Amino acid sequence: MAQLVGLVVSENDTFRKHVGRLLRSGAIPVSVIDDRLARDGSPPDLVIVDTRGDATSAMSNIERLRGAAAGAGIFAVGLAPDPDLILQCMRAGANEFFVWPPLEEPFHGAVRRTAARREAAQGARPAAATLVFFGAKGGAGTTTVSVNCGVELARLSGKSVLMVDLKPGLGEVALFLGVRPRFSLLDAIDNLHRLDREFLRELVVPHKSGLGILAGSDHFDRPGAADGGAIEELLRLLARQHDYVVVDAGSQINSCTVAALYSADQMFLIANPDVPSVRNAQRLLDRVRQLGACGERVRVLLNRAAEPSQILPKQIEAALGHPIHHTFPSDYKTVSAALNSGVPLALTGNSDIATQFDSFTRGLLHSAAGETPAAPRRALRGLERIASLW
Repeated sequence: MAQLVGLVVSENDTFRKHVGRLLRSGAIPVSVIDDRLARDGSPPDLVIVDTRGDATSAMSNIERLRGAAAGAGIFAVGLAPDPDLILQCMRAGANEFFVWPPLEEPFHGAVRRTAARREAAQGARPAAATLVFFGAKGGAGTTTVSVNCGVELARLSGKSVLMVDLKPGLGEVALFLGVRPRFSLLDAIDNLHRLDREFLRELVVPHKSGLGILAGSDHFDRPGAADGGAIEELLRLLARQHDYVVVDAGSQINSCTVAALYSADQMFLIANPDVPSVRNAQRLLDRVRQLGACGERVRVLLNRAAEPSQILPKQIEAALGHPIHHTFPSDYKTVSAALNSGVPLALTGNSDIATQFDSFTRGLLHSAAGETPAAPRRALRGLERIASLW
């Protein structure tokens, strides 16, 4: 799946917010940047220009942007389908014209066409697949799942895989992998202006599996609310330098988590088969939809599933209105031994849970690029206690 960089050109704050929300709610992940070219000098892939006011200024903007980003998709937005205005926009270099406010389906279709042209362009390097893992509650196993997925991706693919620990203060990725980082995520977001390959290589800790680790911050207050934009910019830059970016986003929905969700090709919500976890998972799925991050990119992972279970997977799916993508068994002894030794499950020998991580990761590697997850199932009414608790 292509990950696009979008630029919104308008003096109107309502326009910028509405279009930004529209860009982020589609099946193609779009990172929205300020009214300027990207900090690393790369041109945007998608530009939306407000032509509702001064048409002369708008045409000038379209011509300038077309010259600066020859391969970009440029969408013009006007108040009415005026044939003369549409013709001016096309002559200036626009690819599409929409009437304000743009209808979602035609707009998202135009974004998909832009992504397809970008991938088909000769010599274009596919952006990384950015995989974001977040938990329904603390202790759901988010770090265990994300770390082992990252290790398996590096081991099985032989490609460049980077693990990013987004949790402030209590990030455990480095601990799980038995490494001692000198630098952290904060060093990256505080130095975005110089984050080239050489500088990033200094910040990343290599693991013997081939996985690179950008460790979590030791500060409890950072990354914080003011760092959301920097996190989104960082993930965009990392996606240009790696084949896979795996993010452990913890279990809190804050500005940094939202930035990661906006950047994600796939989001994995990790839940346990207990009532508090399922209730939180349902609320988080609703919150993701409210934020405008495309719900179609969310996949539910059921962790610590034991047999027999008081809450059946079908009941969980019905309560969530979303299918369970993969299930990991409950194996406290094996997981605890791997954590205490600093050796991930994939490298500790044969076990049922290690086999499940292998299967899950191979599924990621073998999925077709841009494949859309199955449509979420509609929640059923009249369920047992689990459905009546919220």
